[in-house]
Amino acid sequence: MSNVNGVVWSSSPPQERKYRRFQLQYPVRLKVRHVDLIVEFEAVSKNISICGLLLETSSMIPQHTPVSFTVTVDGRELDRPIRFVGEGKVVRVDRKPGREVFAIAVECAQPIQQIDHYLEATGS
Repeated sequence: MSNVNGVVWSSSPPQERKYRRFQLQYPVRLKVRHVDLIVEFEAVSKNISICGLLLETSSMIPQHTPVSFTVTVDGRELDRPIRFVGEGKVVRVDRKPGREVFAIAVECAQPIQQIDHYLEATGS
């Protein structure tokens, strides 16, 4: 694995996973804090587990960057969109060959939660 300009290029086989991953593609809104600035990015999930997700975005976010995110699940079967929130840090960045697209792996310290439960826990 090599690190060039904050992008980690992985050449080793995937490691055994702690949690089962689900191949789910949903819109994700990322917030990145940098000093006194909060920058928001749009992404799409490629897979999601209880404590992390793999995203695809046109914005490069350096490894070790803390992020917060909201995943929006919407479908015909649902009465209304369901939102999930989480916080974590970028643990891997891979650039898609021949494209200006990055695969960003985010690891969460706490399990991802449905936003309704998150709001109840914070008293909002």
